[in-house]
Amino acid sequence: MAYQTINPTTDELVKSYPNHTDADIEEALDAADKLYHSEWSKGPIQPRLDVLERLADLIDARKEELERIATVEMGKIITDARDEVAIIAEIARFFARNAEKFLAPTKIDSELGDAWIERHPIGALMVVEPWNFPYYQLMRVFAPALAAGNPVLAKHASIVPHCASVFEELVNEAGAPKGAWKNLFVTSGQVADIIADERVRGAAMTGSERAGSAIAAQAGKHMKKSTLEMGGNDVFVVLDDADLEKAVELGVYSRLHIGGQECICAKRFVLHERIADEFLEKFTEAMKNVKVGDPLDEKTKLGPLSSASALEGLSKQVDRALEHGATLHLGGKAIEGTGNFFEATILTNVTRENPAYFEEFFGPVAQVYVVKDDDEAVELANDSRYGLAGAVFSQNIERAKAMASRIETGGIWINTFASTAPELPFGGVKHSGYGRELSELAINEFVNQQLVLVAK
Repeated sequence: MAYQTINPTTDELVKSYPNHTDADIEEALDAADKLYHSEWSKGPIQPRLDVLERLADLIDARKEELERIATVEMGKIITDARDEVAIIAEIARFFARNAEKFLAPTKIDSELGDAWIERHPIGALMVVEPWNFPYYQLMRVFAPALAAGNPVLAKHASIVPHCASVFEELVNEAGAPKGAWKNLFVTSGQVADIIADERVRGAAMTGSERAGSAIAAQAGKHMKKSTLEMGGNDVFVVLDDADLEKAVELGVYSRLHIGGQECICAKRFVLHERIADEFLEKFTEAMKNVKVGDPLDEKTKLGPLSSASALEGLSKQVDRALEHGATLHLGGKAIEGTGNFFEATILTNVTRENPAYFEEFFGPVAQVYVVKDDDEAVELANDSRYGLAGAVFSQNIERAKAMASRIETGGIWINTFASTAPELPFGGVKHSGYGRELSELAINEFVNQQLVLVAK
């Protein structure tokens, strides 16, 4: 597995990074295990929280540099990169200022005596993260793990090694001790060996369903806790009483966010039949006029896909959908010339027999479905292997809330696009995975919730 920075806008190889050896891995495991058994992990929380505060300050101080690194390395438009860098500083500060409360003992009423739950670290974690949010994915696992006292070994995606390296640099500069966070350029086989090691007590992954299944199987085989987020096929439901202008604007933004390479962005547009034609007309016009180009240009709204392989895969996926009867309403092909650009695309008439019906399209491709009522919208939404997020648009909030509670996902947004904040839990059900990151829920995933009882 080669770790390389290849600019997806120019196809230029910027830098290659050497893989870590088995000896490097052993050193990392030893450092993590020693840290876990030290006063740093098991003692007072404040020194750990201070690291997170300093980390947030460092991110703010270097934000323009970090934004540009992400844009050059994986093609994220600069405005999206700016948002990502801002949110990782927020996450660090959120856990710095709330983790002590989250980890505080919780009293239990019991007739047997004085009882409470204490929360303690469990040991080193192995995490595997994707390229689409090259800093955010790392911070989502690092901040709660550090606060709880769990050291982390991290394998990042092979196409974002610069982001991986600079994140580790920031963590070290913030004063984290050796072993608190270690970036490893390793193979999937080495990851499996690390998870099997007795010094590792948990595994977390965001990425493909295949990789998630492998990590869950390895963690389960060795009796380790795991959390997984493996993508989604999110619905964007527009009911007949929705504010169409707002729904179109946010629908385009959501579908094209990060070039459509986001797990929780809108993918299946489910339209009530009364407004379907009007919405589709406005949506098509907006998608057609989106500015495609250099992701460093502030006016660009759709940059390149992350890699040549991503472009090839998406092209084949669209072709396969058309071969199985889908209608190409807009776009549908790679843009000729330098870089990994794909047209903003809309597919209609996707039947349940079409492979596209159940697939996640990781790129600027929208599927449009028309339904006759709320029940049909819910049925279509739930007819999916995935269950990560979704959105419902209606000016009748009670109606939207009733629909939201029937849709089988980890999160639902009403009258806005699926988004993130440090205090909001993130995760899914079904083949989208299990467990939660962010919020108070995240910090409880990898702690020993130890019962203590003093008998009467």
